[in-house]
Amino acid sequence: MKLDWRFFLHVFLPFALGYYLSYFFRVVNGVIADPLTQELGLTAASLGWIGSAYFLFFALAQLPLGILLDRYDTRKVAAAILCIAALGAVVFALAQNTFWLWLGRGLIGLGVSACLMASFRAYAALVPPERLAQINGLQLASGGLGALTATLPVEWLLPYLGWRGLFFGLAVLSLAIALLVRLRVPVILKLDQQNQDTLGKQLSESFAIFRHPTFLRMAPAGVLNQAIYIALLSLWASIWLRDVEQLNATQAADLLFWSAAGMVAGFMSLGWLASRLQQLGFATANVSVIGILSFALCLLLLIVQAPLPNTLLWILLGFFGSSGTLMYAALSQSFPKKLAGRANTSLNLLVFASAFLIQWLMGVIIGLWPAEPLGGYPKQAYLVAFGLVLACQVSALIWYFIATRLNQNTG
Repeated sequence: MKLDWRFFLHVFLPFALGYYLSYFFRVVNGVIADPLTQELGLTAASLGWIGSAYFLFFALAQLPLGILLDRYDTRKVAAAILCIAALGAVVFALAQNTFWLWLGRGLIGLGVSACLMASFRAYAALVPPERLAQINGLQLASGGLGALTATLPVEWLLPYLGWRGLFFGLAVLSLAIALLVRLRVPVILKLDQQNQDTLGKQLSESFAIFRHPTFLRMAPAGVLNQAIYIALLSLWASIWLRDVEQLNATQAADLLFWSAAGMVAGFMSLGWLASRLQQLGFATANVSVIGILSFALCLLLLIVQAPLPNTLLWILLGFFGSSGTLMYAALSQSFPKKLAGRANTSLNLLVFASAFLIQWLMGVIIGLWPAEPLGGYPKQAYLVAFGLVLACQVSALIWYFIATRLNQNTG
């Protein structure tokens, strides 16, 4: 299919709006954390648990989702699942206790679980391989715009709408985007031959992806890069800025806005750069790893509170926090087209399972210290929690280089 205005109007735009919504839901939790805490008396552990429900439900959907996307019409799968997000937003808006907040957040995660993977499945079928990283980057940038509007603009709107009114509005928007995907996106399976394999064979192939040497080499570094930045941007960054940097809610939302802007720039520029370098023989996975190294350095500078402008540091953290997403294009290029949906959802499963664990366990770790008399937790609690996730990222990078060397020696 030509990458002309028809492609962008009928394929890219509906999927871009869906991923915009997905990222908005993902990030808005950090901005509404204060009013939630004040109204319902939540602790750090409770906040982490509620926020992580999105990632848990999202992760659990990935394996069956990969099979559905490789077996059935992409637009129907994406539109049907997106309706669940509308239900989750209503449940969240009506919640009066931790359980209903957790359930609503989980249903939202389930409902938006297909927004990115459905688009990647469609692009793998329609877009030339050498342009895939670039188009994927544009798709990811639409999510970054969702993150942007879920920070400072939401902080401005909260006094007028309240967090409950905001989520009622998001329920209506979810249904509207589901309808757009269903009516505008073409039937992908007529353009890319329908997968005729039995369900048993598809399941077997799905589990085999996790054992594939290429997947084992690429996944850990890319997974942790995305999971850590997601866990930070969607909750713990705002709380770090409040308790460690001593910023007010508006100042914290402003920095998160700039970090999300850096992420958008990373999605767009790194995807373009990877496409260009691939034409010169430089692997997309290697571009990703260089970016992940830079992300780890930025996280270290944040933890030691290096004497750098705060805005610059958060922009760089967002820019390089997008590096791990290049692994989706790298995997699509490494597996047959009929496995494209499952290869990406396998990676996505690990990303969101890790984001669930990281966001929840950071709350558990921080909660090991007694709360301060005026609210919040001591600086040491955050330093330990942030330091542990940095150690995980560094370990994954070390594994990538070891696995690459082993692959070269055995090859």
